[in-house]
This record gives sequence, structure tokens and C-alpha cells, in this order.
Amino acid sequence: MFTGIIEETGKVIEFERFGNGAKIKIECSKVLDGTKIGDSIAINGCCQTVTSLGSNYFAADVSSETLNITNFPEMKIGTPVNLERALTPTSRMGGHIVQGHIDCKGTFISSEKLSEFYNLTFEVPENMTKYIVKKGSIAINGVSLTVADVNRQLVKVAVIPHTYSNTTLSQLKMNEIVNIETDILGRYVEKFLSSDNNNSRIDENFLKENGFM
Repeated sequence: MFTGIIEETGKVIEFERFGNGAKIKIECSKVLDGTKIGDSIAINGCCQTVTSLGSNYFAADVSSETLNITNFPEMKIGTPVNLERALTPTSRMGGHIVQGHIDCKGTFISSEKLSEFYNLTFEVPENMTKYIVKKGSIAINGVSLTVADVNRQLVKVAVIPHTYSNTTLSQLKMNEIVNIETDILGRYVEKFLSSDNNNSRIDENFLKENGFM
């Protein structure tokens, strides 16, 4: 489990395909502190298991599913990535609940600077927009962000100066592919309200009465 608060940006120093998977090696420093083989680190929001460590890097084995659903295949030597270690029991929950399980890929469309703040717009698959709501949370390349607006498949997120400067969001290029993880709470609500869950006492009226709608 993660928060979407990025600890540092690292750099891809090795990406080797083999069979239907791959091995990735990331140069970094801060996220190595206290990390052991078998621990989890989110790379651009995708939870990966550390398989080897060095003084300035960690490596992970990338599954075929991860290659299919994330922007990992777009990575090259030198590609910057957002990094976050998994939550510990004493961690502050500064962002929102991020599982590190990518839902889909999105596309960076545009950046709008508002004084020192930024609005970034992304295009997401149509079947994912039902899980994205205005003022709700979304993780893009692992960064916990607030949804400023949703217009069909276009999602606009509000980015504060600190987040913009300390993540790879400031380095995005037009039409660049990004990893998208929607808020898990939306999926639970959908499950509770689905027709195959008729025994649930949670319905639209319940959500309205308790301030969720």
C-alpha cells in the first residue's frame, strides 16, 4: 500500500526484456534506506518487488501483465521515474490510498500554468472515467492528485508547485504515456451497488444520507 506522495525521482539505468517479462534497474538513493530484498517500491505508481540492491540502485523483475498495462515498455536508459516505498504502520497518510495496481494507461494532453500552480490534462480510456470524479483522487505515475475536472475522456488535475517540481510531472512531453490508478473507493461503491450484490444495505439513498453523494 502507498500514499502517492513521491519520495524521490530515480532514473532507469537498465531495462532488459527476456521471455515475456523484463528486468528493470533504477538508480536512486532515498528509497534504498531500510529497504531489503523482497520489499515493495512503487515505480511510476506500479508496485514492484525488489529483487536485488546496490549502493545506488535496486532492481525488480517485471511481469508480462505489468508490461501490458503500464508505461514500462516506453522506458529507456535515463528515463526519470517517481519512487515511493510501501507504507509502514507509522507512516502518515499524506495522499490517498494507492494500491500500486495500475488500472490503465493514459496520455498527457496539455499543461496550463496558473501563477505558480498547474493544471495538467490527460486522456484516459472511456471505461475508466466512471471511477474518476471531480474533487476526487487519482494517481498518475504514482503521484496522488486531486481531480479538477472531468469532461468525457479528458481528466484535468490540479498540481501544487512542490509536487510539480519534485516529481516527473514537470518533465512530461505531449502525448507521453502515463500510468493511471483510479481511487479504489469507487470500485467498492460500484460493487456494493451492483445487481449481483442485492443483499447489500448500501444503496444510492444510503450514500446520500451519509454525505457520500
